[in-house]
Amino acid sequence: MTDHRDTTTSTAARAVGRALLGGLVMATALGVGTALGPAAADRLGLAGLPARLLPAALVSALAVPLLVLAQRRRAGRPLGFGGPRAGLRAFVTGVGVTAAAAALVLGAATAAGLVRWSRPDLGTLAGFLAANAVVALLLEALPEETALRGYAWTALRERFGGTVSALATTAVFLLVPGASTVVGAGVARLLGDEPQPVGLAPGGQPAADYLILLTVFGLTLVAARTAMDRAPLWAAVGAHLTFLTVNRILLEGDARGAGWSGELMTADAVLLVPAYLLVAAAGFMVCKRFTRQRAAGGAGRRTEAGRPRQPSVR
Repeated sequence: MTDHRDTTTSTAARAVGRALLGGLVMATALGVGTALGPAAADRLGLAGLPARLLPAALVSALAVPLLVLAQRRRAGRPLGFGGPRAGLRAFVTGVGVTAAAAALVLGAATAAGLVRWSRPDLGTLAGFLAANAVVALLLEALPEETALRGYAWTALRERFGGTVSALATTAVFLLVPGASTVVGAGVARLLGDEPQPVGLAPGGQPAADYLILLTVFGLTLVAARTAMDRAPLWAAVGAHLTFLTVNRILLEGDARGAGWSGELMTADAVLLVPAYLLVAAAGFMVCKRFTRQRAAGGAGRRTEAGRPRQPSVR
Protein backbone atom coordinates (compact mmCIF):
# COMPACT_ATOMS: atom_id res chain seq x y z
CA MET A 1 0.00 0.00 0.00
CA THR A 2 1.40 3.37 -1.02
CA ASP A 3 1.89 5.80 1.83
CA HIS A 4 -0.19 8.96 1.38
CA ARG A 5 2.76 11.12 2.41
CA ASP A 6 4.92 9.57 -0.32
CA THR A 7 2.24 10.30 -2.90
CA THR A 8 1.91 13.90 -1.71
CA THR A 9 5.68 14.40 -1.78
CA SER A 10 5.89 12.93 -5.27
CA THR A 11 3.10 15.19 -6.52
CA ALA A 12 4.78 18.25 -5.01
CA ALA A 13 8.14 17.28 -6.54
CA ARG A 14 6.57 16.91 -9.99
CA ALA A 15 4.91 20.32 -9.68
CA VAL A 16 8.19 21.97 -8.69
CA GLY A 17 9.99 20.10 -11.46
CA ARG A 18 7.56 21.37 -14.09
CA ALA A 19 7.90 24.92 -12.75
CA LEU A 20 11.68 24.65 -13.04
CA LEU A 21 11.25 23.28 -16.55
CA GLY A 22 9.34 26.42 -17.50
CA GLY A 23 12.19 28.53 -16.16
CA LEU A 24 14.77 26.39 -17.98
CA VAL A 25 12.94 26.75 -21.29
CA MET A 26 12.81 30.52 -20.87
CA ALA A 27 16.47 30.78 -19.85
CA THR A 28 17.53 28.62 -22.79
CA ALA A 29 15.42 30.58 -25.28
CA LEU A 30 16.69 33.90 -23.92
CA GLY A 31 20.32 32.78 -23.93
CA VAL A 32 20.13 31.32 -27.43
CA GLY A 33 18.13 34.22 -28.83
CA THR A 34 20.32 36.98 -27.43
CA ALA A 35 23.54 35.26 -28.55
CA LEU A 36 22.50 33.72 -31.86
CA GLY A 37 20.15 36.53 -32.93
CA PRO A 38 22.70 39.37 -33.08
CA ALA A 39 25.24 37.08 -34.76
CA ALA A 40 22.67 36.10 -37.40
CA ALA A 41 21.63 39.74 -37.87
CA ASP A 42 25.26 40.72 -38.39
CA ARG A 43 25.80 38.00 -40.96
CA LEU A 44 22.61 38.99 -42.77
CA GLY A 45 23.63 42.64 -42.80
CA LEU A 46 20.64 43.76 -40.73
CA ALA A 47 20.70 47.00 -38.76
CA GLY A 48 18.35 49.11 -36.68
CA LEU A 49 14.93 47.71 -35.85
CA PRO A 50 15.27 44.53 -37.99
CA ALA A 51 18.48 43.67 -36.13
CA ARG A 52 16.65 44.06 -32.81
CA LEU A 53 13.60 42.14 -33.98
CA LEU A 54 15.50 39.03 -35.04
CA PRO A 55 16.73 37.94 -31.57
CA ALA A 56 13.41 38.97 -30.02
CA ALA A 57 11.44 36.87 -32.49
CA LEU A 58 13.83 33.98 -31.98
CA VAL A 59 13.26 33.99 -28.19
CA SER A 60 9.46 33.85 -28.59
CA ALA A 61 9.68 31.28 -31.39
CA LEU A 62 11.76 28.98 -29.18
CA ALA A 63 9.86 29.37 -25.91
CA VAL A 64 6.17 29.96 -26.58
CA PRO A 65 5.22 27.07 -28.93
CA LEU A 66 7.20 24.56 -26.88
CA LEU A 67 5.47 25.53 -23.63
CA VAL A 68 2.01 25.67 -25.18
CA LEU A 69 2.53 22.20 -26.67
CA ALA A 70 3.87 20.82 -23.38
CA GLN A 71 0.82 22.10 -21.51
CA ARG A 72 -1.62 20.72 -24.07
CA ARG A 73 0.00 17.29 -23.92
CA ARG A 74 -0.48 17.26 -20.17
CA ALA A 75 -4.18 18.11 -20.54
CA GLY A 76 -3.96 20.16 -17.34
CA ARG A 77 -5.13 23.66 -16.57
CA PRO A 78 -4.84 26.09 -19.51
CA LEU A 79 -1.96 28.55 -19.46
CA GLY A 80 -4.40 31.47 -19.33
CA PHE A 81 -4.37 32.98 -22.82
CA GLY A 82 -8.13 32.71 -23.34
CA GLY A 83 -10.02 34.06 -26.35
CA PRO A 84 -9.30 37.25 -28.33
CA ARG A 85 -11.89 39.51 -26.68
CA ALA A 86 -11.09 38.38 -23.15
CA GLY A 87 -7.38 38.57 -23.95
CA LEU A 88 -7.66 42.16 -25.17
CA ARG A 89 -9.61 43.16 -22.08
CA ALA A 90 -7.06 41.55 -19.76
CA PHE A 91 -4.13 43.07 -21.67
CA VAL A 92 -5.65 46.57 -21.47
CA THR A 93 -6.24 46.05 -17.75
CA GLY A 94 -2.59 45.07 -17.23
CA VAL A 95 -1.39 48.08 -19.19
CA GLY A 96 -3.85 50.49 -17.59
CA VAL A 97 -3.24 49.53 -13.96
CA THR A 98 0.56 49.61 -14.33
CA ALA A 99 0.58 52.86 -16.29
CA ALA A 100 -1.76 54.52 -13.78
CA ALA A 101 0.44 53.41 -10.88
CA ALA A 102 3.55 54.74 -12.61
CA ALA A 103 1.84 58.03 -13.44
CA LEU A 104 0.65 58.45 -9.85
CA VAL A 105 4.01 57.73 -8.20
CA LEU A 106 6.24 59.43 -10.77
CA GLY A 107 3.88 62.39 -11.00
CA ALA A 108 4.06 62.91 -7.24
CA ALA A 109 7.85 62.50 -7.36
CA THR A 110 8.08 65.06 -10.15
CA ALA A 111 6.04 67.54 -8.13
CA ALA A 112 8.37 66.91 -5.18
CA GLY A 113 11.46 67.60 -7.33
CA LEU A 114 12.76 64.02 -7.28
CA VAL A 115 12.44 63.56 -11.06
CA ARG A 116 13.11 66.02 -13.87
CA TRP A 117 11.82 65.38 -17.39
CA SER A 118 13.09 66.50 -20.77
CA ARG A 119 10.83 68.18 -23.28
CA PRO A 120 9.14 65.36 -25.25
CA ASP A 121 9.61 65.00 -28.98
CA LEU A 122 6.22 63.49 -29.80
CA GLY A 123 7.16 62.07 -33.20
CA THR A 124 10.30 60.37 -31.92
CA LEU A 125 8.46 59.17 -28.82
CA ALA A 126 5.67 57.61 -30.90
CA GLY A 127 8.22 55.75 -33.03
CA PHE A 128 10.04 54.53 -29.93
CA LEU A 129 6.84 53.32 -28.29
CA ALA A 130 5.83 51.34 -31.38
CA ALA A 131 9.25 49.73 -31.92
CA ASN A 132 9.81 49.07 -28.23
CA ALA A 133 6.37 47.47 -27.88
CA VAL A 134 7.10 44.88 -30.57
CA VAL A 135 10.66 44.11 -29.46
CA ALA A 136 9.91 44.01 -25.73
CA LEU A 137 6.80 41.90 -26.29
CA LEU A 138 8.68 39.24 -28.27
CA LEU A 139 11.95 39.33 -26.33
CA GLU A 140 10.64 39.44 -22.77
CA ALA A 141 6.98 40.05 -21.99
CA LEU A 142 5.32 37.27 -24.02
CA PRO A 143 7.85 34.42 -23.58
CA GLU A 144 8.56 35.16 -19.91
CA GLU A 145 4.89 35.33 -18.99
CA THR A 146 4.17 32.14 -20.94
CA ALA A 147 7.02 30.34 -19.17
CA LEU A 148 6.60 31.71 -15.65
CA ARG A 149 3.16 33.13 -14.87
CA GLY A 150 1.81 30.64 -17.42
CA TYR A 151 3.53 27.25 -17.36
CA ALA A 152 5.32 27.45 -13.98
CA TRP A 153 2.38 29.06 -12.16
CA THR A 154 -0.10 26.56 -13.59
CA ALA A 155 2.06 23.58 -12.60
CA LEU A 156 2.44 24.87 -9.05
CA ARG A 157 -1.25 25.71 -8.61
CA GLU A 158 -2.16 22.10 -9.36
CA ARG A 159 -0.49 21.17 -6.07
CA PHE A 160 0.00 24.27 -3.92
CA GLY A 161 -2.03 27.23 -2.71
CA GLY A 162 -1.81 30.73 -4.08
CA THR A 163 0.83 32.10 -1.67
CA VAL A 164 3.27 29.21 -2.10
CA SER A 165 2.75 29.24 -5.87
CA ALA A 166 3.39 33.01 -6.03
CA LEU A 167 6.62 32.74 -4.04
CA ALA A 168 7.85 29.69 -5.95
CA THR A 169 7.04 31.21 -9.34
CA THR A 170 8.94 34.34 -8.35
CA ALA A 171 11.88 32.24 -7.17
CA VAL A 172 12.05 30.58 -10.59
CA PHE A 173 11.83 34.05 -12.14
CA LEU A 174 14.95 35.07 -10.21
CA LEU A 175 16.89 32.12 -11.65
CA VAL A 176 16.16 32.86 -15.29
CA PRO A 177 18.45 35.88 -15.97
CA GLY A 178 21.54 34.22 -14.49
CA ALA A 179 20.85 30.91 -16.22
CA SER A 180 20.34 32.69 -19.53
CA THR A 181 23.80 34.30 -19.27
CA VAL A 182 25.31 30.81 -18.95
CA VAL A 183 23.43 29.60 -22.03
CA GLY A 184 24.30 32.75 -23.95
CA ALA A 185 28.00 32.42 -23.11
CA GLY A 186 27.98 28.81 -24.32
CA VAL A 187 26.27 29.70 -27.59
CA ALA A 188 28.69 32.60 -28.17
CA ARG A 189 31.68 30.30 -27.73
CA LEU A 190 30.20 27.82 -30.19
CA LEU A 191 29.84 30.65 -32.70
CA GLY A 192 33.39 31.83 -32.06
CA ASP A 193 32.19 35.15 -30.63
CA GLU A 194 33.20 36.91 -27.43
CA PRO A 195 30.75 35.81 -24.69
CA GLN A 196 28.99 38.27 -22.43
CA PRO A 197 29.80 38.10 -18.70
CA VAL A 198 28.07 35.34 -16.73
CA GLY A 199 26.28 36.47 -13.58
CA LEU A 200 23.05 36.71 -11.62
CA ALA A 201 22.27 40.10 -13.17
CA PRO A 202 22.73 41.02 -16.84
CA GLY A 203 24.84 43.93 -18.01
CA GLY A 204 27.00 44.15 -14.89
CA GLN A 205 24.19 45.50 -12.70
CA PRO A 206 24.56 45.12 -8.89
CA ALA A 207 23.19 41.64 -8.25
CA ALA A 208 21.50 42.40 -4.91
CA ASP A 209 19.67 45.48 -6.21
CA TYR A 210 18.61 43.67 -9.37
CA LEU A 211 17.26 40.62 -7.53
CA ILE A 212 15.32 42.74 -5.03
CA LEU A 213 13.69 44.67 -7.87
CA LEU A 214 13.02 41.42 -9.74
CA THR A 215 11.31 39.99 -6.65
CA VAL A 216 8.95 42.96 -6.37
CA PHE A 217 8.35 42.84 -10.11
CA GLY A 218 7.68 39.10 -10.07
CA LEU A 219 5.13 39.35 -7.28
CA THR A 220 3.42 42.25 -9.08
CA LEU A 221 3.16 40.11 -12.20
CA VAL A 222 1.58 37.31 -10.17
CA ALA A 223 -0.93 39.86 -8.84
CA ALA A 224 -1.69 40.83 -12.44
CA ARG A 225 -2.00 37.15 -13.44
CA THR A 226 -4.56 36.51 -10.72
CA ALA A 227 -6.55 39.73 -11.18
CA MET A 228 -8.69 38.48 -14.07
CA ASP A 229 -10.92 35.44 -14.36
CA ARG A 230 -10.73 35.20 -18.17
CA ALA A 231 -7.49 35.26 -20.24
CA PRO A 232 -5.55 36.23 -17.09
CA LEU A 233 -2.09 35.69 -18.61
CA TRP A 234 -2.58 38.68 -20.91
CA ALA A 235 -2.94 40.96 -17.87
CA ALA A 236 0.57 39.90 -16.80
CA VAL A 237 1.86 40.44 -20.35
CA GLY A 238 0.38 43.94 -20.40
CA ALA A 239 1.85 44.78 -17.00
CA HIS A 240 5.26 43.42 -18.02
CA LEU A 241 5.33 45.40 -21.24
CA THR A 242 4.27 48.62 -19.53
CA PHE A 243 6.93 48.23 -16.83
CA LEU A 244 9.66 47.83 -19.45
CA THR A 245 8.41 50.84 -21.41
CA VAL A 246 8.16 53.17 -18.40
CA ASN A 247 11.59 52.22 -17.09
CA ARG A 248 13.28 52.62 -20.46
CA ILE A 249 11.91 56.12 -20.82
CA LEU A 250 12.58 57.08 -17.20
CA LEU A 251 16.07 55.59 -16.83
CA GLU A 252 17.38 55.18 -20.38
CA GLY A 253 15.42 57.60 -22.52
CA ASP A 254 18.45 59.50 -23.82
CA ALA A 255 20.52 56.39 -24.49
CA ARG A 256 17.66 54.71 -26.35
CA GLY A 257 16.68 57.80 -28.35
CA ALA A 258 13.16 57.62 -26.95
CA GLY A 259 12.33 61.28 -27.54
CA TRP A 260 11.58 61.71 -23.84
CA SER A 261 13.62 60.94 -20.75
CA GLY A 262 13.66 61.37 -17.02
CA GLU A 263 16.47 62.27 -14.67
CA LEU A 264 16.53 61.08 -11.06
CA MET A 265 17.63 63.99 -8.89
CA THR A 266 18.77 61.91 -5.90
CA ALA A 267 20.29 58.45 -5.52
CA ASP A 268 17.32 57.28 -3.45
CA ALA A 269 14.90 58.23 -6.24
CA VAL A 270 15.58 54.85 -7.86
CA LEU A 271 13.23 53.44 -5.20
CA LEU A 272 10.40 55.05 -7.15
CA VAL A 273 10.45 52.01 -9.46
CA PRO A 274 9.59 49.39 -6.80
CA ALA A 275 7.24 51.95 -5.26
CA TYR A 276 5.06 52.19 -8.35
CA LEU A 277 5.19 48.40 -8.72
CA LEU A 278 3.74 48.04 -5.21
CA VAL A 279 1.00 50.52 -6.09
CA ALA A 280 0.29 48.51 -9.26
CA ALA A 281 0.12 45.28 -7.22
CA ALA A 282 -2.43 46.92 -4.92
CA GLY A 283 -4.42 47.98 -7.99
CA PHE A 284 -4.45 44.42 -9.30
CA MET A 285 -5.67 43.17 -5.93
CA VAL A 286 -8.58 45.59 -6.17
CA CYS A 287 -9.30 44.26 -9.67
CA LYS A 288 -9.20 40.71 -8.31
CA ARG A 289 -11.72 41.54 -5.60
CA PHE A 290 -14.01 43.22 -8.12
CA THR A 291 -13.71 40.21 -10.46
CA ARG A 292 -14.64 37.79 -7.67
CA GLN A 293 -17.60 39.90 -6.59
CA ARG A 294 -18.86 40.08 -10.15
CA ALA A 295 -18.44 36.32 -10.58
CA ALA A 296 -20.28 35.66 -7.31
CA GLY A 297 -23.07 38.02 -8.35
CA GLY A 298 -23.38 36.29 -11.71
CA ALA A 299 -23.54 32.87 -10.07
CA GLY A 300 -26.19 34.14 -7.67
CA ARG A 301 -28.32 35.50 -10.51
CA ARG A 302 -28.03 32.20 -12.43
CA THR A 303 -29.08 30.26 -9.33
CA GLU A 304 -32.03 32.58 -8.78
CA ALA A 305 -33.05 32.32 -12.44
CA GLY A 306 -33.03 28.52 -12.27
CA ARG A 307 -35.03 28.30 -9.02
CA PRO A 308 -38.75 27.55 -9.40
CA ARG A 309 -41.01 30.40 -8.39
CA GLN A 310 -42.57 29.94 -4.96
CA PRO A 311 -46.20 30.82 -4.36
CA SER A 312 -46.62 34.12 -2.61
CA VAL A 313 -47.72 34.04 1.00
CA ARG A 314 -49.90 36.88 2.21
